[in-house]
Amino acid sequence: METVVSGIRSTGNLHLGNYYGAIQNFVKMQNEYNCYFFIADLHSLTTHPTPGNLHGAVKQVLVEYLACGIDPEKSTIYVQSDVPEVTELYLYLNMNAYMGELERATSFKDKVRANPDNVNAGLLTYPVLMAADIIIHKATKVPVGKDQEQHLEMARTFGNRFNRLYNHEYFPEPYAFSFGPSLVKIPGLDGKGKMGKSEGEGNAIFLADSPEAIRKKVMRAKTDSGPTTENQEKPQEIQNLFDLMNVVSAPETVAHFDNLYNTMAIRYGDLKKQLAEDMIVATQPMREKINDIANDAEYLRKVAKMGEEKARESASKTIREVREIIGFRKF
Repeated sequence: METVVSGIRSTGNLHLGNYYGAIQNFVKMQNEYNCYFFIADLHSLTTHPTPGNLHGAVKQVLVEYLACGIDPEKSTIYVQSDVPEVTELYLYLNMNAYMGELERATSFKDKVRANPDNVNAGLLTYPVLMAADIIIHKATKVPVGKDQEQHLEMARTFGNRFNRLYNHEYFPEPYAFSFGPSLVKIPGLDGKGKMGKSEGEGNAIFLADSPEAIRKKVMRAKTDSGPTTENQEKPQEIQNLFDLMNVVSAPETVAHFDNLYNTMAIRYGDLKKQLAEDMIVATQPMREKINDIANDAEYLRKVAKMGEEKARESASKTIREVREIIGFRKF
């Protein structure tokens, strides 16, 4: 059974983009693959969260993973910082990662431009830690979006470099993995790019959002003054609303509003009201489970402990073998 690894940064609530773009597939994957799903709290330290915020965010992601249907009996769900072997491998890989290649990483250059006052070493070596996360379990399949493909390429580079340096074919090559026919891209409500936590509170519909919050966000979504000719091409902000409707609404609902748009009879207020109600229905089962699981501290501790033990069993085997390959032997 091939191994799949995926992580999500502990930076707050999961949203529709996380669910339809990734987690929905994770739930299916766990029946066919050896899956490790981790909460990347070490990665989040690059933005210096407070201890209280960090703990709360880790708990929230764990709760929402479980509420979405990831089964701790089928998958290994763990907190990254609970597995110290990851940081040990991170150190070894750092010894063979070079400044030039790290500085050329697109994500690093983007972060430097966006936050010039917070250019820390963790940002620079982010791809090395990501590589350690993946190859510590000898994963061959990694569900990633386009923005992470360069990091995955670097993970292959670091693993292969280790293999060559020590003349040992140890780490397999991990590749991008899209489970199912295609990845679902969920646009945000700001009329621009994809839905994301970093794009502002109003851009994303979170799985834990109340019905009132969902209605308020959707009604504020960007629109235009309406079509001026029949069957005209939809501008980006309007197409985004239809793309969201394609995910959460019935096909006949989408067809109805599409026809109204094409005949210049569309009323965006009605479109948004319908979209909001369909989002509320789509997220209701998860919202109810989130509330129940969040209040069960004993169950959360049990899941986290079980995930830690399973992840460390895999990771410690790798570290023992890596130390032997490098030459760290006890006398």
